[in-house]
Amino acid sequence: MKTAGWRSALIYGCAVALCQPLAACGSADAPSASTNDKAAAPARTAAIPADAPLVIAFGDSLYAGYQLGPKEGLAPQLQAALAEDGVVARVQNAGVSGDTSAAGLQRLSYVLDNAKTKPALVVLGLGGNDMLRGIGPEQTRANLDAMLAELKKRKIPVLLTGMMAAPNLGSDYANAFNPIYPELAGKYDVNFYPFILDGVIADKSLMLGDDLHPNAKGVTVIAEALAPLVGEALPDGE
Repeated sequence: MKTAGWRSALIYGCAVALCQPLAACGSADAPSASTNDKAAAPARTAAIPADAPLVIAFGDSLYAGYQLGPKEGLAPQLQAALAEDGVVARVQNAGVSGDTSAAGLQRLSYVLDNAKTKPALVVLGLGGNDMLRGIGPEQTRANLDAMLAELKKRKIPVLLTGMMAAPNLGSDYANAFNPIYPELAGKYDVNFYPFILDGVIADKSLMLGDDLHPNAKGVTVIAEALAPLVGEALPDGE
């Protein structure tokens, strides 16, 4: 874990302590229109060929673009960041606000089975809502393990994005929760980004008013950090 990630996680813990009643990291019926506490993301669009490699961004509200406009969420911004790096790929949003790891496991096969083509990569990020709800880390680990096993069985490469336990949950919870992501990344030999909110959670100008979700500019930071890892993980990536 990068040092900056740990500092960000400490601030994240303070935010979670204040917002614990949310207990869901967003809701499925949250508004998608932009609000005044979000800075507009740069307008970055590029024509993507129909046969471009498919990347599925599979996660919760941090992936789904909670309270953001249609071009401001992780999938469109990651696709644009890849294009700026000269990597042509189509990024599909499969983020659902409020999803726990258990909910993600239930819908993973459906998403994969109904994709227009076999994904060249799945960017996987779940577990934040488990942590907010105090779900046992052993359940989170088992669900993520099952998802990674399914993706391995289908021979689909993965980029796993990690989450960290809020310090207010105590050291016992953190000691059980925080190792889940690096250990599973090692077990399945997948690409790994340790903390999805690294470099964002500590900067209020990059967060929504709830101090839990990134605004459009915050998503830009995340997308630009993930883009090189995604590019390397795609076929013919370096």
